[in-house]
Amino acid sequence: MRCFFGLLFFNVFILYSQNTFTVEGSVTSNGQSLPYVNIYMANTTLGSATNEDGKYAINNISPGNYTIYASFTGYKTVKKNIEISNKNLIINFNLEETESLNEVVITGTMKAVSRLETPIPVEVYSGTFFKKNPTPNIFEALQNVNGVRPQINCNVCNTGDIHINGLEGPYTLVLIDGMPIVSGLSTVYGLSGIPNSLIEQVEIVKGPASSLYGSEAVGGLINIITKLPENAPLFFTDGFTSSWGELNLDVGLKAKIGQNGSLLLGTNYFNYNNPIDNNHDNFTDVTLQERISLFQKWEFKQKKGNKLSLAGRFFYEDRWGGELQWNKSFRGGDSVYGESIYTTRYEVIGNYELPIKEKVRFQFSYSDHNQNSVYGTTLYLAKQRIGFGQFIWDKTLNRHDLLFGMGARYNFYNDNTTATQTADVITIPSVFVQDEIKLSEQQKLLLGMRYDYDNRHGSILTPRIAYSYKLTDDDILRVNAGTGFRVVNLFTEEHAALTGARDVIITETLRPETSYNINFNYLKKMYLENGMLFTFDASAWYTYFNNAIIPDYDTNPNQIIYNNLDGFSTTKGFSFNFDSMFNSNFKALIGGTFQEVSKTENNIKTRPILTEKFSGTWALSYTNYKTNIVVDYSGNIYGPMRLPLLGALDPRQEYSPTWSIQNIQFTYNGLHNFEFYAGIKNLLNWTPNKGNPFIIARAHDPFDKNVAFDSNGQVIPTNENPYALTFDPSYVFAPNQGRRLFFGLRYKID
Repeated sequence: MRCFFGLLFFNVFILYSQNTFTVEGSVTSNGQSLPYVNIYMANTTLGSATNEDGKYAINNISPGNYTIYASFTGYKTVKKNIEISNKNLIINFNLEETESLNEVVITGTMKAVSRLETPIPVEVYSGTFFKKNPTPNIFEALQNVNGVRPQINCNVCNTGDIHINGLEGPYTLVLIDGMPIVSGLSTVYGLSGIPNSLIEQVEIVKGPASSLYGSEAVGGLINIITKLPENAPLFFTDGFTSSWGELNLDVGLKAKIGQNGSLLLGTNYFNYNNPIDNNHDNFTDVTLQERISLFQKWEFKQKKGNKLSLAGRFFYEDRWGGELQWNKSFRGGDSVYGESIYTTRYEVIGNYELPIKEKVRFQFSYSDHNQNSVYGTTLYLAKQRIGFGQFIWDKTLNRHDLLFGMGARYNFYNDNTTATQTADVITIPSVFVQDEIKLSEQQKLLLGMRYDYDNRHGSILTPRIAYSYKLTDDDILRVNAGTGFRVVNLFTEEHAALTGARDVIITETLRPETSYNINFNYLKKMYLENGMLFTFDASAWYTYFNNAIIPDYDTNPNQIIYNNLDGFSTTKGFSFNFDSMFNSNFKALIGGTFQEVSKTENNIKTRPILTEKFSGTWALSYTNYKTNIVVDYSGNIYGPMRLPLLGALDPRQEYSPTWSIQNIQFTYNGLHNFEFYAGIKNLLNWTPNKGNPFIIARAHDPFDKNVAFDSNGQVIPTNENPYALTFDPSYVFAPNQGRRLFFGLRYKID
């Protein structure tokens, strides 16, 4: 009997062995063998890796149809469809290096150049980076970029701005496809509604860029580059929902228009309609929102080879926050407090290459922004129209790479505040020139100068100089110096001037700010024979400001005082990014920033509110090819910030603690064209009410009906108001939204 079962087992084993097969082969690139390449078969647990000679073998494969992949750090993944029937197969792969090893950037010099060749340091973040922590808008997506912090400025309406290296949002210029249309009113509201699925990459320049881009590019700029139609999938959709009731949906498609045209269409819809009050102050923790954004981009190739690109976006948002019992019938009244904002926005962006021998292009944009909002009983109606156009001539002469520009910016702004007696209408013409000189194969010198004329302030010159020394093909050292300027539009930039009970005091005619900056940058890429890739990018900077306009919350806690600083302010610091690909399974991006921001007036040095001394970000990714699961762990950490208290009796913390927002995501991509993802946001459940008796001052009396004042307008402590407070929702340094689950689905047709 034992012999019988032994013989039966042997026959089954032989039969099974005869019905499984082997796939083997080699992997090369440019004729050279590639060791340690991941080889795996989709939707199975079968896989292998190449040995030191670039050879691999996968055994025990049952007959059938399969998709086999070859994946390696720094190379484009290759897939092949195979059929196994009655014999072993030999499948060879040839891998091409990916362009991400030498990214092409545009923002630093207005030209498409290699990141390792440009004298201007530019940080690049791909659309894939932002998928590691899916968000409903680009404002939130920037939270994992080192040295960049989305700052929420109001606990009630949750509007905010982007801080770069400790500088307030108005010091940062935000571009869409190189066009400066996100400014003024849209600095607060315009970063929502850009479908993340349509973003090709985001380029960030830290430090003044006014010599090319004019006002507002004082502290740095962010250029959101949308996909070209030819690079987008034929159809895509990406939607997710969270345990808080958030719903976000992106849908897009592309189509051919005639023989030489193409169209990219994208739609974003976001809805959050679930009032939550976890900190029990009877105010919404997160603003309720309904938003829709439509985006179109056309590309046309003319007969002479020149191109015309046109893009348009429509954006509408209805958001409100306030007491839980608020509804639209209370809008503008003094019985139930609410902040309600209706925003309607149109944008047009264009780029036309002239059909002439020289490389000349015309860029233009127009935006129309209409805001209808109430903050309690304060009505704020504002309109802004920005038109922009410029000619750019790109010319190369021997060792000189020249760029000439001539343009004008039209700005119309009007609101119903007492600070705007008549509409502000201004046209600012400008010319600029840039010369990138190739001193040698290793050295480049960039000289630039811009001239703007503003009839309110006269002529404004902004020069810059940059030098780069390429130590090796993978090492570059850069030094940049330049000036910047900024013209202030108070109410579109400082949200605290509208919300809460503080009085706004403007003590003088505000003069434009000027800055002087120097920046040192070192970038190194390292490629190891075992397939590891490391990028180290470090910068040190110093910026000095004249005529700085920093809101004064300290002189009188019941006022916000604006004037030009009678002194100076500075920001200085050091930052680094460490981007590593240990193998095709594990990748890590870790960054840190250490900075000191200060203002000096009457020989007294103070630290502005809401500026952290250190911050850090990370994004760790692990891919298990056998199970088709990707794990992303991302987060940030911020050091203590000085916070806006209402006086000496205010019981809230003067400084925030060190705090961190961390997220984890699991993505399954084992099905053709589908991706499923799920995870947890804010793993630590961190919210700013931790350790504070309250966040919103006098949330129970938002109209200050029971606040007593003396003859000088100072709040008097009473039994009902022992801390001498007025209603104030501006004490905010971190999102109020706690831990939540999310689940999403992506689908595309290439």
